[in-house]
Amino acid sequence: MGLHERRQREKESIRANILQAAFTLAKTEGWGSLSMRKIADAIEYSAPVVYDYFENKEAILFEISLDGFHKLHIELLKAQQKHDTPEEQLPAIVDAYWNFAFKNKEYYQLMFGLGMQCCGKGQMKKEFSSFQELIYECTYEIIKKNGSNPDNACHMSHALFSAVHGMISIMMMRTADIPSTMNKTTLDETVSAFIKSL
Repeated sequence: MGLHERRQREKESIRANILQAAFTLAKTEGWGSLSMRKIADAIEYSAPVVYDYFENKEAILFEISLDGFHKLHIELLKAQQKHDTPEEQLPAIVDAYWNFAFKNKEYYQLMFGLGMQCCGKGQMKKEFSSFQELIYECTYEIIKKNGSNPDNACHMSHALFSAVHGMISIMMMRTADIPSTMNKTTLDETVSAFIKSL
């Protein structure tokens, strides 16, 4: 391995360590307490080294959120591909979204700015809207099958997204007084009623 390749590999390793340290700190202390100094201390480098790789904390948060959206996108596609009809795909996609949110709370909070400022404004990537796009596709296909007006698909799918994201947000911000089983039942009933209404 040449000198250039070795240096490049070292740079990639330090960059990955910065992102991993930031995520680990967020899991233990919360996103609000994250700072460039704490990240530098965690990887045992000086703060200027961290700034060599990322302009500011916002840039680190954006990279981590992008990774979260990518992971979510993969889970949604897996759920969709397990079923053949849009009536089956839609609940499976919603379930995958719900499960991702609660198995990856730190990612979800960062991705959607729950309890903090949302990062990545003006830097949206394709993966950011994959959930909305997938439920739109299913909604459109079901409406078309039923002979309803396909012009309603955008409005209807946005309403479903809002309902699902709203339930998740409420549960994440008020875990003490809302039973998770009740919310999952409400979610399932909402999706079922949504499909019947199309």
